[in-house]
Amino acid sequence: MAATVTLEPAGRCCWDEPVRIAVRGLAPEQPVTLRASLRDEKGALFRAHARYCADADGQLDLARAPALGGSFVGLEPMGLFWALEPEKPLLRLVKRDVQTPFAVELEVFDGHEPEGGRLLGRAVHERDFLAPGVRREPVRAGRVRATLFLPSGPFPGIIDLFGSGGGLCEYRASLLAGRGFAVLALAYFRFEDLPEYLNDVSLDYFEEAVDFMLQHSKVKGPSVGLLGFSKGGDLCLSMASFLKGITATVVINACVANTIAPLRYKDMIIPHLSSDPWKYTINESGFLNLMDIWNNPLEKPNQQSLIPLEKAQGPFLFIVGMDDHNWKSEFYAHVASERLQAHGKDRPQIIYYPGTGHCIDPPYFPLCRASVHAVLDQPIFYGGEPKAHSRAQVDAWQQIQTFFHKHLNGKKSVKPSKL
Repeated sequence: MAATVTLEPAGRCCWDEPVRIAVRGLAPEQPVTLRASLRDEKGALFRAHARYCADADGQLDLARAPALGGSFVGLEPMGLFWALEPEKPLLRLVKRDVQTPFAVELEVFDGHEPEGGRLLGRAVHERDFLAPGVRREPVRAGRVRATLFLPSGPFPGIIDLFGSGGGLCEYRASLLAGRGFAVLALAYFRFEDLPEYLNDVSLDYFEEAVDFMLQHSKVKGPSVGLLGFSKGGDLCLSMASFLKGITATVVINACVANTIAPLRYKDMIIPHLSSDPWKYTINESGFLNLMDIWNNPLEKPNQQSLIPLEKAQGPFLFIVGMDDHNWKSEFYAHVASERLQAHGKDRPQIIYYPGTGHCIDPPYFPLCRASVHAVLDQPIFYGGEPKAHSRAQVDAWQQIQTFFHKHLNGKKSVKPSKL
C-alpha cells in the first residue's frame, strides 16, 4: 500500500477519548477519500467518509485539514466517528458488551469517489469501554439487578439510569467509571427477573440500590450522585426528592413530572403524567413524533404528577437538547427552576444545547435521529443535527464530570479533553 494511516495515541483508547488521525506517504496535494467502518455486536455496519487533499509534502492531518465533502465538511478531527451512519436505517449504535472494544477500520482511497478509488492504506483502531484498572462486577443483591464499575478506589458513587427501552445499558457507566467514579448501571425493567413492562414502579427498589452503594467498601460516601436519561431522569428526580444519601443529580432530557407509570413509595403514590396518544405526529420520513402527547404538568389534575424537587438535599444539573422531539425538555427544566426558587432553593444548573436531539450519549457516538423503540416497536423521531449534537455530547460529558467532582468530591473542575 502506498500510504500509512497513523493514530495518536497509537494504541487502544477509550471511546470517549479523541484520537488524531494522519496519513503519510501521499503525493503532494493528492485528492483522497477517508472511510471509517464499524460493525456492532449484531453485525450491523456503520460507515462514514470524507474527502480531503494532502498538503504540499504529501501528508494529511485531520486536525489541520478540513473535509471537502462527504459525511461532513470542515475541520472535524473526530468526524469519521460521530458521522457514522447505519447501512440499514433506524439502527442506533450502542455498545452491548463493554468488555470488548469496538474495532473501527480506517481506509484511504485515491481520489474523491467514495467507492471507486484505489485503496492506498488502512488501519484498525480499537476503542475500549473499560479503562485500565476499572473492574466490572455484576450485581444481584436482594432485588437489585445491576452492574457496578469500580476503578481502584474508593471513589464517589453514581447510579446511572436509562430510559423507557428498559434492559441494562452499561456503556455510559463503564466510561464514566474511567473518569474516577464508582458507577452502578441499574436496570429497572425488561431484564432477568425484573418486570417485563413499566406498569407500576416502586421507589423502594431504587432505595435498595442507593443503600447497596452507600454500604459498598469501594464507594466513597457519605452520599451518592444520580445520572438519568429520559424516563430514567424523572426517576432520578424522584429518588433525589424522597430518598436519603443523594447530594447531586444530573438529568438528560427528562420530565419534571413522574411519567409512564405510577410511582409508589411506602404509603404514597405519585400518579403518572397523563397523555393523549392521539396527539402524536408523523414527520415526512414516516417517524412518530411523541413530544405533543404529554399533557401540561402545571395544569390540573396533572399537578399531582409533579415531583417535589424542593425536598432534595443537593443540587441539580439539567442537560437540555433544544431539538429534543421526545420531551419538552427545555420547558420542563424551566418548570424545575421556577419550582425550586419558589420554595427558596437554589436554581438548578441548566445547560441548553441548540441543534441537539433526545439521545445525548458520551462523546463521539453518532447521532441517532430516529430508531425503532425497544418497547413500542415503532420508529420514533428523536431530533438533532449531527455536528451540533456531536459538539453537545463532548461538552455535556465534561460538564457532567465537573458537576459530580464538585458536589461529590469537592473538586473544582476536570481536565478537559484534547481536540
